[in-house]
Amino acid sequence: MAARPGRHNPLMTFTPADAEQILAENFAPWVLALGLTVQETGERHAVLRLPWSKGLARDGGGLSGQALMAAADTATVIAVCAARGGYGPMTTVQQSTSFQRPVTDADVLIHVRITKLGKRMAFADITMTPEGSSEPAATASTVYALLG
Repeated sequence: MAARPGRHNPLMTFTPADAEQILAENFAPWVLALGLTVQETGERHAVLRLPWSKGLARDGGGLSGQALMAAADTATVIAVCAARGGYGPMTTVQQSTSFQRPVTDADVLIHVRITKLGKRMAFADITMTPEGSSEPAATASTVYALLG
């Protein structure tokens, strides 16, 4: 895997496989049950896929907001890890989510862009778009405290 947390080395590549390992080793079983997969990682971004599931839908067939919020939160951890070059302890300080349209019968692509990465805090913007759509279903912003 890439360099130690907080010591990003541009010569080292943080791959989707590295991110998948972080998911498997550091997240609660209920988060893993969302079925998130890492599609892409980059120096200041990550893209994860939340697969459509009737088990995550609410009355009326729309994907639940709680599932989207958990996916955004989890995807932010992966993007921060990519930006830092590896996993390190962190915690959510703030998350604000705006829901714009329902998601039915479609996977959701969660695009996270790190807007600021400091020594103790990270900030990110998230766009959640149903596969095949050009319009987001939800957007979010997050703030993380970097603990290690």
